[in-house]
Amino acid sequence: MALVRTLLFIAIFYPGSVIMVLAALASVPFGQEAVIASSRRWALWHRLCARLILGIRLQISGHLPQAGVLYAIKHESMFETIETLVIFDRPVVVMKQELLDVFGWGHVARKLGVIPVDREAGAAAMRRMIAAAKVAKESNRPVVLFPEGTRVPHGERPELRAGFAGLYKVLGLPVVPVALDSGKVWPRGLVKHRGVVTLKVGETIPPGLPREEAERRVHAAINALNN
Repeated sequence: MALVRTLLFIAIFYPGSVIMVLAALASVPFGQEAVIASSRRWALWHRLCARLILGIRLQISGHLPQAGVLYAIKHESMFETIETLVIFDRPVVVMKQELLDVFGWGHVARKLGVIPVDREAGAAAMRRMIAAAKVAKESNRPVVLFPEGTRVPHGERPELRAGFAGLYKVLGLPVVPVALDSGKVWPRGLVKHRGVVTLKVGETIPPGLPREEAERRVHAAINALNN
């Protein structure tokens, strides 16, 4: 049954997503707020399909501040990358540069005000990332980062990428670490499984700590559900 549900999800969610990305593209001339609204509708479409077809729902433990913070979130699946557009109010997401090169979606993402990360580029790319981060801070929108840099199987605890320390220093914002266990129901590969994704909000970490201390606290907090 899990395979059947997964195939049905693919057959319904992705064609609907094409329509919604086109709608988001059409909203670009109307300004950033219109694009944010369109992107949120796409994320709600994803949530609806995940819940009704796959039987996956989200449970949040703790409070999520909606402004003036840097979120450091565990990354185990595509599920949470799309959910960020629903659970946060107008988030600024730190995103791999290659995703901004995807036709159509890349244009929408730039209009959303994402922060691009290009690990292969040099100082110029770093300056662009810092400039985008400062714009995000001035807008008082929550900044969302997946500090492991890529999806990891549930239970693994890789070290944080250097990008976290850079943004932590540049932004000077408190950090809210978030643990989750989406990899249990949304593992790599084709088949997804019915169940609950738990999102656990950790204790806020103040700005200005030494790099090693900030990274240690974030690493421990985002792995709180690794069992």
